[in-house]
Amino acid sequence: MTSAAGDRDRGSALGAGTDDDATFAALLEDSAEDLYENAPCGYLSTSLDGRIAKVNATLLDWLGWRRDELVGRKHFSDLLTVGGRLYHETHFAPLLRMQGKIRGIALEMKTTDGRRLPVLVSSQVKTGSQGQPLLIRTTVFDASERRAYETELLRARREAEQERERLQRLNGTLQTTLLPPELPDVPGLEVAAYYHIASADEVGGDFYDLFPIAGGSWGMFLGDVCGKGAPAAALTSQARYTLRTATAYTRDPAAVLDMLNTTLTERSHGHNPRFCTIIFGLIEPTPQRGGCDITLAGGGHPPALLLRADGAVEEMHTWGGQLIGAIRNAQIVTRKLRLEVGDTLILYTDGLTEARTTADGGRYGDRALIEFARALAPVTASGGVEAIRELLASFGSGVEDDTAVLAIHALPPSRGATP
Repeated sequence: MTSAAGDRDRGSALGAGTDDDATFAALLEDSAEDLYENAPCGYLSTSLDGRIAKVNATLLDWLGWRRDELVGRKHFSDLLTVGGRLYHETHFAPLLRMQGKIRGIALEMKTTDGRRLPVLVSSQVKTGSQGQPLLIRTTVFDASERRAYETELLRARREAEQERERLQRLNGTLQTTLLPPELPDVPGLEVAAYYHIASADEVGGDFYDLFPIAGGSWGMFLGDVCGKGAPAAALTSQARYTLRTATAYTRDPAAVLDMLNTTLTERSHGHNPRFCTIIFGLIEPTPQRGGCDITLAGGGHPPALLLRADGAVEEMHTWGGQLIGAIRNAQIVTRKLRLEVGDTLILYTDGLTEARTTADGGRYGDRALIEFARALAPVTASGGVEAIRELLASFGSGVEDDTAVLAIHALPPSRGATP
């Protein structure tokens, strides 16, 4: 290949995009000195003590200095802002002496008209044949556009954080409206509840309530709506309203859940059904002997735990109960129990048993909860709820779903009932 042909090939490889010999000849004649002087970055060389010995036209143009004002007269640190000089003396220069080079350090340089120029600085010590340091070569990149980008990024981040805080406040307010402000005083019983929020960014779908029913009875329920966010909040609100309203027409827990199931399935019209798991309980106090009789109706919910005064623990299963709102005519299972003085009934949602407890995704599980309850019994309602609150706290970020807990404890007749 001839020299001219080789030159043309090299011109194409460099992206010249033309075969014009004159153009390529001009590229070949581009001198190293001109490349240094007019590079797209600033260059300067200094003595070991930082005195400027050489500086290119690019940096002079950025800062507004004349060459004779800098060379031999100024030190590199003189071109920096006060903060930059302090960082240069305490960090930049010592590291450069120890390492022989330092790269990508963000500093600010002063222009002659008082402006601040954000830059990225890299320096390297040039050594002689015996390894002795001779001078310092420094490259300066204009970081104005990067600084503007970073400023805009910080502004956007602050706005996002403010929006997230606003959304969290809104979610917290909405979540509060979905729960009773406080549990009522129930004669003969101690009651307690707790709601653990797994994430402040989304409204959860767990809910509970305890309220009086005509004739001295009380209704209670605890449930878990599928999903999160606004759809879950809407379904939670509808479920709470429907359950309370249904007790005005019937005291049969199974009939109450059937009304809720009908309401939810009619709302979805068979398309994208929204459903929940739930336990509804009818509490009938027995003031003369203390305690109460309870009828539970279950729709696909984890079993309540009955912690006896003698330390025994029983699971109050409602096997066969189906999800409420998923299908028409869902099967609802009921069971009766007696809460004697000193006994405690605890209802909970599956955020507790599904909490992640190991790095490989292991879950807490039903068996672990039973063992926890056995170590706890006997316990009061407030004591049981507090113990579960501490248990949830011990899982940290492993609690990935909201958890609701509702507990009732039978008091002795002398403390809470009128004979």
